[in-house]
Amino acid sequence: MKLHLACLIALVFAAPVFAQETYQPPRLADGKPDLQGFWSNVSLTSLERSGQFKSLAIPEADAKRLEAQRAAADARGNQRTDPNSGAPRAGQDVGGYNSFYVDAGSSYAKINGEYRSSWIVDPPSGRIPYTAAGKKEFDDRLAFVRNTFDGPETRPMAERCLVGFGSTGGPPMINVMYNNTYQFVQSKDYVMILVEMNHDARIIPLTDKVDDKIPQWLGNSKGRYDGDTLVVETTNFNPGESLRTFFAQSYLLSPDAKVTERFTRVANDQILYEFTVNDPKLFSQPWKAEMAFNASKGALYEYACHEGNYALPGILAGARKNESRGLKNYAEEGE
Repeated sequence: MKLHLACLIALVFAAPVFAQETYQPPRLADGKPDLQGFWSNVSLTSLERSGQFKSLAIPEADAKRLEAQRAAADARGNQRTDPNSGAPRAGQDVGGYNSFYVDAGSSYAKINGEYRSSWIVDPPSGRIPYTAAGKKEFDDRLAFVRNTFDGPETRPMAERCLVGFGSTGGPPMINVMYNNTYQFVQSKDYVMILVEMNHDARIIPLTDKVDDKIPQWLGNSKGRYDGDTLVVETTNFNPGESLRTFFAQSYLLSPDAKVTERFTRVANDQILYEFTVNDPKLFSQPWKAEMAFNASKGALYEYACHEGNYALPGILAGARKNESRGLKNYAEEGE
């Protein structure tokens, strides 16, 4: 009997050694979790999984190897141009923009202890589950945007400096190749998320009484707290902002889509951002994603969008020049 009691006492006192404490976030004066501050979702991880990855988790050795390759490529891109090299040869690839302004990240996101190949976790493929009709509508919209230069109304909203590129303002809020910083501000009745790209400001009322009769650029959002998680539901998206386009990370939402976001502070330096997109008009199932928002060491700099002032007139002038040469669009240029 004494032996059994001694074993029981030993187990009781040993138990806390193996128990994992639940993280307790800092709190506001009203007891709500404090999400305030500057955060960034900059990452090599992208919305959809590319063909080089076969699963959601990336083995650590593979992640480090790919990160080293990216760092080497960035170093080459940052090299100064030799002023004595002369003009490039005809047909020589001279590259794109200088890369000094690019901030696309240097590492893959780490969530729940594993490196992630995509933000999308469901479907397991890590790809957006378009229906056949939804994929056709997406392809048609993308082709229209890339090949139609009749006037400013046919150009994407970001090109006209109305919203940020690539769904940075969301919802859902997606990382792109630069300007991936966000500022969270909370009050008793509202949460405001200021987006570095285009200075979009999401003002989320913490109430069910939301006037959703007028479509907003970033949809009509309403928020609530579920324990220590901020839950935001957004509906009634503006049709003009349904195509979220930025290079390879383009996707489509219909005005009837519903996006549910969950913000949970899981560490002093990280917010777990989860979202579900429900849009039966375009997708065969709701798709879900998990993203890391990490504490940003820098502040939020003012963003000035000049595409609407300079790039857009140039784009339209180029289209008029092509038309004068008998070409319908840039795809026929062949140069």
